[in-house]
Amino acid sequence: MENVNLIDTFSEFKELKNIDRPTMMSVLEDVFRSMLAKRFGSADNFDIIVNIDKGDFEIWRNRVVVDDDELTDPITQIPLSEAKQIDEDYEVGEDVSDEVKFLDFGRRAILSLRQNLTARILDLEKNNIYIKYKDRIGEIVTGEVYQVWKREILVLDDDGNELILPKSEQIPSDHFRKGDSIRAVVIKVEMRNNTPFIILSRTSPVFLERLFELEVPEIFDGLITIKKIVRVPGERAKVAVESYDERIDPVGACVGMKGSRIHGIVRELRNENIDVINFTSNNQLFIQRALSPAKITSIKLIEETKRAEIYLKPNEVSLAIGKGGLNIRLASQLTGYEIDVYREPGGEDEEDVNLEEFVDEIDSWIIDELKAIGCDTARSVLNLSISDLVKRTDLEEETVKEVVNILRAEFE
Repeated sequence: MENVNLIDTFSEFKELKNIDRPTMMSVLEDVFRSMLAKRFGSADNFDIIVNIDKGDFEIWRNRVVVDDDELTDPITQIPLSEAKQIDEDYEVGEDVSDEVKFLDFGRRAILSLRQNLTARILDLEKNNIYIKYKDRIGEIVTGEVYQVWKREILVLDDDGNELILPKSEQIPSDHFRKGDSIRAVVIKVEMRNNTPFIILSRTSPVFLERLFELEVPEIFDGLITIKKIVRVPGERAKVAVESYDERIDPVGACVGMKGSRIHGIVRELRNENIDVINFTSNNQLFIQRALSPAKITSIKLIEETKRAEIYLKPNEVSLAIGKGGLNIRLASQLTGYEIDVYREPGGEDEEDVNLEEFVDEIDSWIIDELKAIGCDTARSVLNLSISDLVKRTDLEEETVKEVVNILRAEFE
């Protein structure tokens, strides 16, 4: 059978899930017509019948019978003598349809057609993948890790399409191996050299937002709205939520009974600490909630410069600032205010000493570590327990004990 060279090509193409049947038929016919036009000068008088299911096709040429000496256009006309070789009953003026055998085109033409067909279909499939994922930006996709490289991970979706998860979009504690199932959000879709690149992210706030939609039905249904999300991937996140139904507690709904709803999100994000905060248009109250778990004594807002001066008791300062300044930084991003923390004086007779005064006894890098959690005086350090200091800094317990002993000696 002369069409045997194309049967394998057809069988491959009909398995493609990203191309609908009408589009496939249109592309196949277009490729055949281009080939016919190149060979005969025009393809307008040809009928092409394609059977994708069987991997077969037929080409019929339509011409009008004319007298042998009146032939002026061999593309659209056929001499009477030639027509009678097909059927003795043909007469001048009648239409003749004869099948064009593809075998007559030669091996080179068949190979060229197959290559053109392959290129057109694959280009079309790539374009359809691009369009499909362009509409899915911001959605969570699940895939299987196919290859792990130093700078990125190659992920395959259910249809075998290739997705990219760059190192910069992975949570620092993420560790995947080939065959692992992975969830991420689509953040960028672009064409590079006619190839679609689908970029995933697990660090984007959008990923956390979509996880909340999956775990909290009230958010999915629109009863609770996520106003804003800020996060340091793998470390801490703050999520401001609001309910339009007074009967629904937005924070309680997001956390769930005994944390049942938020636990799944925390596990997915590699134990990222998530603070769910009740949104309010009262900026003072919102800042106070954003700095939780610290308890604020008073707040002064400077609207012109969008700054907030926060006053706390000495033992609350480190809670407000958090390890490495993480809590106050996220609270500032969430509220839109630059937050300055001030320690309330403990009394006129209460003496205190700046940590810089101990530079001869305590290494400067240790002092910097203590300052990073809001402890810039001796008493601010002594107001915290040994375990709290170890937990909030990167200092060893022995180092902390030594520092505490030095500071206590100052007041004895």
